[in-house]
Amino acid sequence: QVKLVESGGGLVQAGGSLRLSCAASGRTFSGWSMGWLRQPPGKEREFVAGISGSGGSAYGPDSQKGRFTISKDSAKNTVYLQIDPVKPEDTAVYYCAVKRSGTSYFFVSDESIYWGQGTQVTVSA
Repeated sequence: QVKLVESGGGLVQAGGSLRLSCAASGRTFSGWSMGWLRQPPGKEREFVAGISGSGGSAYGPDSQKGRFTISKDSAKNTVYLQIDPVKPEDTAVYYCAVKRSGTSYFFVSDESIYWGQGTQVTVSA
């Protein structure tokens, strides 16, 4: 059974940096895509960044502005999301996601996605 455990969330001051981690377990993830989505307060869940099994990456509209970097350690089945610098509008619950498909983009409505429990990120001004 796929299990995803996120860490690294919490309260951070605007202008600082943050790195989220997500460790996947329960099966072999060779060729799987891993990614991050987030849900700001009162808003819908949105795609942040994804990375394919071959290492190709994709970023959502907001995260394409250069502050977000996704990376992974395939040996550890772990995906990371670096945010630098953080801004108050980054406040959200961040969800780790994995899927068997090779594409690096994650659609929120994709029923094949396995989800983590989410980690809260709060950015103070």
